[in-house]
Amino acid sequence: MKMLVIFEKSERLRHIGHLDLMRAMQRALRRSGLPIAFSQGFNPHVLLNFAAPLSVGMPGKREIMEVPLSKGVCEGDFKKMLSAALPKDLPCIAVRSVDDRHPAPMASLTAATYSVQFESLPENFSETLHRFMAQTEIPAIRKTKTGMKPCDIRPMIHETLLEGNTLYMTLSLCEKATCKPDLFLQSLFEFAGQERPAALITRLQLLGGEAPGFMPLEML
Repeated sequence: MKMLVIFEKSERLRHIGHLDLMRAMQRALRRSGLPIAFSQGFNPHVLLNFAAPLSVGMPGKREIMEVPLSKGVCEGDFKKMLSAALPKDLPCIAVRSVDDRHPAPMASLTAATYSVQFESLPENFSETLHRFMAQTEIPAIRKTKTGMKPCDIRPMIHETLLEGNTLYMTLSLCEKATCKPDLFLQSLFEFAGQERPAALITRLQLLGGEAPGFMPLEML
């Protein structure tokens, strides 16, 4: 039995790195008294799977980790016991019990939604965004496991919406095709010929499935 845990990494913790976040979750699970599964060997540790690490400086509203259990526990008790062990800036939003054969979150992940809250935006930015998205190709240099490579990020940008000074976007997030928010924004403002304003980027939701029929990852 495994438990999918949906949690928030709040804005106050946005500069905490992934390894520190993992250690914080491991300590909380140990304190909780839940029947969690441990690795084998001389130094047993809590077994955790995260859907996707967050970049340093980025909050996450509905992050997902998978917690293997040594025996069954109901969802309500799990959420209550884990919540009591977590700090207020790292709350457990929801949990879902799944079978051991359920795919790991990372294996089902295909995209994510983000918000970008700008301090200010140039005039007519909505028109600039429309022209940017109307392109059939958007060349960029993307970091891969084998180094920096040129690519076309247009197929990885699924949706954008501008509301006031906040830009919402859905971008591919998987091993074969990932467009990070920073790469999208760099390409956008280079196209506009303008300096990129200060902004807070937040990951809102992790998604699975194929475009345009994405679903929240925790529901798959």
